[in-house]
Amino acid sequence: MKENTRTILTRRGLAGMAAGVGLAVALTACGGSDPLKTPSTSAGSAGGGSLVVGSADFPESQIVAEIYAGALTAAGVTATTKPNIGAREIYFKAVQDGSVDLVPDYSGNLLSHVDPEAAEVSADDIYKALPGKLPEGLAVLEAAKAESKDAMVVTKATQEKYQLKSIEDLAKVCKDLTMAAPATFETRAYGFPGLKKNYGCELKALKPFSDGGGNLTLQALLTDDVQVADIYTTTPSIADNDLVVLEDPKNNFKAQQVLPLYNKAKMTDKAKDALNAVSKVLTTEDLVNLNRAVSGSQKQNAKDAAATWLKDKGIVK
Repeated sequence: MKENTRTILTRRGLAGMAAGVGLAVALTACGGSDPLKTPSTSAGSAGGGSLVVGSADFPESQIVAEIYAGALTAAGVTATTKPNIGAREIYFKAVQDGSVDLVPDYSGNLLSHVDPEAAEVSADDIYKALPGKLPEGLAVLEAAKAESKDAMVVTKATQEKYQLKSIEDLAKVCKDLTMAAPATFETRAYGFPGLKKNYGCELKALKPFSDGGGNLTLQALLTDDVQVADIYTTTPSIADNDLVVLEDPKNNFKAQQVLPLYNKAKMTDKAKDALNAVSKVLTTEDLVNLNRAVSGSQKQNAKDAAATWLKDKGIVK
């Protein structure tokens, strides 16, 4: 998840690169240069080895990566950040091959990535299932209460026109509606396949946007160029534009707690403790506020927003 201005958030997996494309090529396509080669942030003293914190190509992931790096630094662990790596298909490989040591991820979509047939949908069940599904050498730390998940979002006008409350209601008119979402939504388990399987919803068309629920997606929705959009629940534009998040009674969109995905090779107990301390206090409300600070009128960079949050929470003195 995750994509540039997000008067809303650009997000998590948008690159939608074909699986067969090599890592270096995919990274170059994402940003014009290889983000794995140039750390954007560094600090800290030796404390168990230097760790590289990567992020996906959307602001929320970049903010959380900076929070992780700041917490590690405060604990005495040298940390650098390498943002904008790309979609999950790309950054997962980077963690696996050690190009980066950890990334912030989202529990439900991570489980679906490693096991497309996984039936778990609740936060607890997903977290319990992950260790047994991850490939050798990879693991996750504690999950935060903070959750940022996909949502089917419509305008008030569309809601009233079709009397929509849930995706079940939407299914009755799906064939007449066009959706805005990343191109990967067409094939991912929670995208078109999940909507068809769980609700019998087959949309008229997908209009792909590479901003992952960002400003282009928002404008398409507001102008009725599309009638429904995939926008993350921590995106400030939902409240700012009085948009409606449709209920998901059949849990097509799994629980999505924020948690660190890491390579075991260099992770120390000191680093684990620092990252778990972040997860203990990070909330969904924090994510909304951080997204607003970075993607809203304040236009803070991710590092500054993360530094303010770390001080407010007492993680950095």
